[in-house]
Amino acid sequence: MGGSGSGYLIGPQLVLTALHVVLHDGRWAGRVAARVGHPRAGAPPVDRAAQVCWPDPRDGVPAADAPDVALLWLDEPVTADGGPVRWGRPAGVAPLPFEGAGFPAFAAGAGSGAHVEYLRGKLPAVSTSPSGWVLDCEVWPAPGRDAERPWAGASGSAVFCHGRLVGVAVEDDRTMGYRRLHAVPLHEVLSLPGFADLVARHGHPGTTTAPEDVTAEGEGGGGGAAGGDAGAGPVVVGVIPTLASAFQPRSGLRERIDRARAGGGSVVLTQKQKPLTQDRKGARVLSGGGGVGKTQLAAACATDALEEGADVVVWATATEAQQVITQYARAATALRLPGATGQDPENDARTLLNWLAATERRWLVVLDDVTDPTALDRWWPVSRTGTGWALATTRLRDARLTGGGRTRVDIDVYTADEADAFLRARLAGDGMEDLLDDRAPALAENLGHLPLALGLAAAYMINEQLSCTAYLRRFADRRTRLEEALPETADTEAYGRRITATLLLSLDAVRAADPTGLAVPVLRLAALLDPTGHPHALWTEPPLLDHLTTHRTPPGARDTAPDAPRVTADQAHTVLRLLHRYALLTCDTRAEPRAVRVHALTARAIRENTPASDLPDLAVAAADALLHTWPETDQPHADLAAVLRANTDALAGHVHEHLWVPEVHPVLFRAGNSLLDAGLADAAVNYWQGMAETGERLLEADDLSTLTVRCNLASSHRLAGRNGEAVGLLERVLADSERLLGADHPGVLVVHARLAVSYREAGRTAEAIRLLEWVLPRRERLLGDDHPDVLTDRALLAVSYQYAGRTAEAVGLLERVLADRERLLGDGHPDTLITRVNLAVSYGYAGRNGEAVDLLERGLADSERLLGDGHPDTLTARVNLAVSYGYAGRNGEAVDLLERGLADRERLLGDGHPDVLTARANLAVLYGRAGRTGEAVGLLERVLADRERLLGTDHPDTLTSRYNLASSYWQAGRTAEAVGLLERAVRDGERLLGADHPTTLTIRAGLASARRRQAERGGSAG
Repeated sequence: MGGSGSGYLIGPQLVLTALHVVLHDGRWAGRVAARVGHPRAGAPPVDRAAQVCWPDPRDGVPAADAPDVALLWLDEPVTADGGPVRWGRPAGVAPLPFEGAGFPAFAAGAGSGAHVEYLRGKLPAVSTSPSGWVLDCEVWPAPGRDAERPWAGASGSAVFCHGRLVGVAVEDDRTMGYRRLHAVPLHEVLSLPGFADLVARHGHPGTTTAPEDVTAEGEGGGGGAAGGDAGAGPVVVGVIPTLASAFQPRSGLRERIDRARAGGGSVVLTQKQKPLTQDRKGARVLSGGGGVGKTQLAAACATDALEEGADVVVWATATEAQQVITQYARAATALRLPGATGQDPENDARTLLNWLAATERRWLVVLDDVTDPTALDRWWPVSRTGTGWALATTRLRDARLTGGGRTRVDIDVYTADEADAFLRARLAGDGMEDLLDDRAPALAENLGHLPLALGLAAAYMINEQLSCTAYLRRFADRRTRLEEALPETADTEAYGRRITATLLLSLDAVRAADPTGLAVPVLRLAALLDPTGHPHALWTEPPLLDHLTTHRTPPGARDTAPDAPRVTADQAHTVLRLLHRYALLTCDTRAEPRAVRVHALTARAIRENTPASDLPDLAVAAADALLHTWPETDQPHADLAAVLRANTDALAGHVHEHLWVPEVHPVLFRAGNSLLDAGLADAAVNYWQGMAETGERLLEADDLSTLTVRCNLASSHRLAGRNGEAVGLLERVLADSERLLGADHPGVLVVHARLAVSYREAGRTAEAIRLLEWVLPRRERLLGDDHPDVLTDRALLAVSYQYAGRTAEAVGLLERVLADRERLLGDGHPDTLITRVNLAVSYGYAGRNGEAVDLLERGLADSERLLGDGHPDTLTARVNLAVSYGYAGRNGEAVDLLERGLADRERLLGDGHPDVLTARANLAVLYGRAGRTGEAVGLLERVLADRERLLGTDHPDTLTSRYNLASSYWQAGRTAEAVGLLERAVRDGERLLGADHPTTLTIRAGLASARRRQAERGGSAG
């Protein structure tokens, strides 16, 4: 053994003692023996072999700050006369008398040196010791052989107050060097996983696991005057929790509860300044997960009730029916109700319920933390007179809670404003306003606006003098565990439970109610995804169901047999709803595509308690399911795609390299391509830049995945209007790809095609055509005539032909591509829509303006419906339709539509994006046609300067701007400037595009016309 000490037999085979008694030099004792009985009890003591059953030795040695309490399991039962154990929780502020059971005289024979048999004295209800309470003993031990440890052997003694077991005696060298005896509070230990379960299952018959409030006055837990039905003052039974520092009244929540009552509820929970009213229909139930402030809200209601003149307030912890019965019986005794004898708790409790139903006096009964609604069915108070009401809090979301006239009100976390107000009030209350900075909203968001977490964080910030920014940096560090960021030492409100235990309080109950063994695997998967929600459809996908089949954890062993029955989607849904009822997650299919949600801190607590060895399988299963759920094309399912991207980001952030090694998971590429498909240029650049950096860190330099990532990064730069960066990156990727794979590899052909697009947009049209004409026949040979990538190459070549002035070839090729895409992809596919728009533009260049307008009107309507109003393809269709309206003489419609299109592009793409410059240039031309010459000149001068700066002086779009500005100068009477610009434009057109290019011919004709008209006016050509 690690040492010798005392214990208390709380069941035939269950002994309560101190933890350090069975530890030796930081290791579990090799052998544990117990002597049960007392030398003077008549029958001689019996010896029993024992083993530690709590904490579970298989979990390793407990942390240094673990409670100094242990449970031993005897190898054989011991016959004893002990009755059921009743647990106590000291309350109030006055010291309580205590007695110690244990510490027998024969312990001295075991070498303890102790000989004190009777412990008694005063126990302060307020803890002043790191171990719990300091015990002020009336009897001190005489010096023994070990004078430095006069209390040796006392460890493990049971400490009782008014017949309730409240603590375990321990020595503590942290204060007064073993000179004082201390006690570990057992009401705190009863909340720890496994302890209460062992007590309930193996304690003496009738033993419960719920502590009763004990005060210096006796077993009653409150003050106030007694007085029967005619008594004078309010009667308060039970301890109403003190409101937390900076308590938030949550007026919005109170108003919702008030509205619910107006719709037929039976209890009104009002703000303090409103009168308290009730009706006769039932009870209000506040439901919510751990730490959302249910008990605090109930305490505020109880306080309000007393201030508004309630005659009776009963506060009962309701985790077990027996606790409620006990408090009811105490209330009946305090009220001196006829028939309440104080000898039969159930009879007295029924007496109280009968009185509550009939009395005209005003009353409130609070049932805090209901865990078993069925067990309380007989004990819900009602008022037939309308003068009383019941309020319950629970973590459950169970239909049983809404029976019997009860109405459930879901309590959520703070709103953003409430969280901000709490932080400000809490820090200001300690004179620490300087800790507030602009990161306060982000801090609250990272804590999920959870009231408990915000309280712990604020106390920690005050203790450590950390600003919001500094605390948030520490909290977000992956190396920081939840218990370190929100430590128990910051529990200034005496919440009494570690944050992880609070968040996962219902997990043991879920395990007990889950015969499938799926609850824990489901939680671990959900915890890796976006806390704001993921699709319920994910739980119907084969990858998740396969994972659950092989990772279920039924009692006793892990069922991984290859022939195990496959988990079905219905079973997965049943488990999700079970977890929903116990408030560990939310499962609401009406909220698709965010049907399943887990609070961020609950998810973090689950992740921190997930074995690292399980993470690779979890990561792949979740990633596979996301990929299976992803629609083939995003645009008709934009909301779903956005949710899947968010969940992929969350998963990648939690599992780190497990989606990269041994190979990059395809879902990472799908998420990035989804950003490109949605036209989210800046987000796409950031995503692919992050992918590139991660790939450089985790993969070999020549890994093919890194080439793909860099190619997609280049596409993102092009989409963002940074075509120079795109060209440079693609040229390097092409060189690396050809070196590694060869010129004709399918992947290399993809890079060629993307480089061709960037060449065209850089004004290098001839190079773009040369590349595409080289790529297209090779892709046709490799993939077949109808492959989507082949159709894309044809469309790209057609657009390049149009830029080169080869309009007839462009029209023919685009007509073929449109017919093929309508046949193969359908009318509403995004590729079909953009092809229709491109063909319309080519019709316009070919002079077929009526057909162009018809196609563009259809294309814009389809794009707005299928892609959304702000998608880049929709903006392009809108601008092109405006231009076509202008060519058709519908100038007023054209200007209105193009002004809207320009504003949208400026807002979504930024001021310097090439597409913004194009829209601005087109609008200037329309202004000129409308006679708004001054506006046209100003706009075109701006466009020309921007294009020269951003695209270069030789880009075809710059050349077009030069020509359009010259035309505007001519309209404005600035003849010499117009002719000078046109002469330069002709030279540039012949040099850059060729003498026969349509743009060159148009500029040359414009120059000739300008010279002719100038000569007619007798001016100088300059």
